[in-house]
Amino acid sequence: MSRQITEAVQQLARPIVEKEGLELVDIEYKKEGPNWFLRIFIDREDGGVDLDDCTRISEIVGGKLDEEDPVPGAYILEVSSPGAERPLTKEKDFQKAVGKNVYITTYEPIEGQKVFEGVLHQFDGTTLTVHEKKKTFEIPLEKVAKARLSVVF
Repeated sequence: MSRQITEAVQQLARPIVEKEGLELVDIEYKKEGPNWFLRIFIDREDGGVDLDDCTRISEIVGGKLDEEDPVPGAYILEVSSPGAERPLTKEKDFQKAVGKNVYITTYEPIEGQKVFEGVLHQFDGTTLTVHEKKKTFEIPLEKVAKARLSVVF
């Protein structure tokens, strides 16, 4: 059900976000405590959205959501930037992340592990090359369950 809702909201929101010169990064619909949250993450190609961008998208998309009603029941709409640990979901996200720290989980073990945290050394469109401390891993893109940038302190 949650996946159907996020897909419906994505179809509704993407043209609005793109018309405003922004990128739709991700949509999340989940329950926290007694409340349901619909979170829309936006960004600019060159990085950096501001409060005005988030407010504008919230108002426009919120109105369209009220009109078309793809989300059952009450929910709280939040529009924000993806933050420092933005999800990596598209090929271009992985390409932009080369040379940066990433956190990746896989559907099945690769060389005995399912969690990888290190520098994304290379991405050729089908395989991620991640360097972790003393070892380098080749991770097929189709085996990636989740990926995001990782902030190292």
